[in-house]
Amino acid sequence: MKTRDEILDAVVRRACGYEAKETVEEYAVVDGSLELVKRKITTKDVPPDIAAAKMIMDGGDISDLSDEQLEAEKKRLIEQLNNLGENGE
Repeated sequence: MKTRDEILDAVVRRACGYEAKETVEEYAVVDGSLELVKRKITTKDVPPDIAAAKMIMDGGDISDLSDEQLEAEKKRLIEQLNNLGENGE
């Protein structure tokens, strides 16, 4: 389980925006074995999240949040990050 400091760091990172690197690899069968034929690394800009910024500006102190609220926020942020990766945004 993440500590409160790790969660706060994640919320601050989300509030400010960041760059994410994505690696896509393509393999082909060559002489009966799989070989890497292409690797593409892209860097994507993830824009600031207003909800995360609001959370920080409204209190800036996550110690007021219950463990359930922190877990819900963590899941929400992870879901958004996963959706960004899947949608290519």
